[in-house]
Amino acid sequence: MRKKREIGRKLPALQGSETGKPRARVTLPQVKNLLVRIKRRASRARVDLSPELAAGLVGYLELLGLWNRKINLISFPSWDRAIDRLIIEPLVMVRHLTLTKGSLLDIGSGGGSPAIPVKLAVPGFKVWMVESKTRKSAFLREAVRRLDLKNVNVETARFEQLLSYPGLHEAMDFVTIRALRVEKQTLMSLQAFLRPGGCILWFRGAGEPTVISNLTPPLVWQGTYPLVDVLQSRLVVVRKTSVSRY
Repeated sequence: MRKKREIGRKLPALQGSETGKPRARVTLPQVKNLLVRIKRRASRARVDLSPELAAGLVGYLELLGLWNRKINLISFPSWDRAIDRLIIEPLVMVRHLTLTKGSLLDIGSGGGSPAIPVKLAVPGFKVWMVESKTRKSAFLREAVRRLDLKNVNVETARFEQLLSYPGLHEAMDFVTIRALRVEKQTLMSLQAFLRPGGCILWFRGAGEPTVISNLTPPLVWQGTYPLVDVLQSRLVVVRKTSVSRY
């Protein structure tokens, strides 16, 4: 059973926005209020939270806020916007996971989303987080330790370096990406990690293309689905088909 967390201690403030433009400093809520905010944002998105999941998400955001004082992990104008992007989007995405036990490779994990919220929501998944920056990887390893996450690996590397790892070839059920610009060749490289039938789950923001055409087999565009209305975000699902050799 998880220990009750302290309340009444203020978390550090975040600066900036998702676009990198400076904004006024925002004072973050106390831990108790943070839990209330998570529940409220989840309710708006019709996402159910168990007490254990809610506690884990609070612990994750608390640690993220503390580390964000030292290194630039995230940049949002408010906790509500951060919660929508970092927590609610991944939890809505979980609805598209067709397995309760599977494998997921997250590319460019940075501050730990979507991988950590997904792992908290679906503990049966094996998760690999790939992050090329050493300091961000250090945060990810600390989050794995502090949240006591099992079957989670952190790789400090670019994903291209992992393409030659035999253990990762066609080993994943899902690959998640949040990059703003991904070329079709990048998608073709990422499909090497997927089993036939596996999917690339691509988070897209407002105004970004959500229909992927002219994909090269074995990739096909499966569909585009809404995530968080206030963010106008969408999830693009690209599936790897089985290609006959005959």
